[in-house]
Amino acid sequence: MVLYPILNIQKGVTAVIGSGGKSTLLHTLAGELSGRVLLCTSTHFLAYDDLPLLTDPTADDLRRAFAEHRVVCAARCSPEGKLVDCGLPYEQLAELADYVLVEADGSRRLPLKAHAGHEPVIPPCSRQVVCVVGLSGLHGAVQETVHRPEIFCRLTGCRPEDEVTAELAAKGLLAEHLADTFFLNQAESDLALQDAEIMASLLKKQGWRVVAGSQWERIYHAL
Repeated sequence: MVLYPILNIQKGVTAVIGSGGKSTLLHTLAGELSGRVLLCTSTHFLAYDDLPLLTDPTADDLRRAFAEHRVVCAARCSPEGKLVDCGLPYEQLAELADYVLVEADGSRRLPLKAHAGHEPVIPPCSRQVVCVVGLSGLHGAVQETVHRPEIFCRLTGCRPEDEVTAELAAKGLLAEHLADTFFLNQAESDLALQDAEIMASLLKKQGWRVVAGSQWERIYHAL
């Protein structure tokens, strides 16, 4: 199945936040979208072995890269050796590529996340913000499956040792109100799909788009 039309990815800048599959989602969308696709970050990300990476690029560097490749990654190397934002204005990046997909969040590889005040770093010109939620984090303890559990507890009124139910996860997302599209990833069991439906019933009341699926199985459902 193809994911980008179900998520309604538009040309221009799309920010991807959350946890539980952001990097994989960026790679998936880059492979599906037609035209020039730029993968970059407003925080930091990991390079992809099968995609070209330009470090500290100029606009001309990107133009030359797109003459040879449909998908290009762009970043700068921080003093700590991490790949961070490429340094060019996002409005300019949107003129160079048809689609600019920005990894705008970090989660320390945990499936769920609450956001500190300085997170996520969403480019102001973003046309869409997609929040990835790792369903594998449900039914575990908050302190074990949520990045920044103390913030999640403050948002939802729970305790660190409490179980993360579908209702509680949705409550955290509703309290943050950071995205307009939610991709409930890791829906690879009947229980996960049931949890996704519970979350969707709550999130859709705000008019948000909700999609559940498995990037591993490439099966997606608009809820």
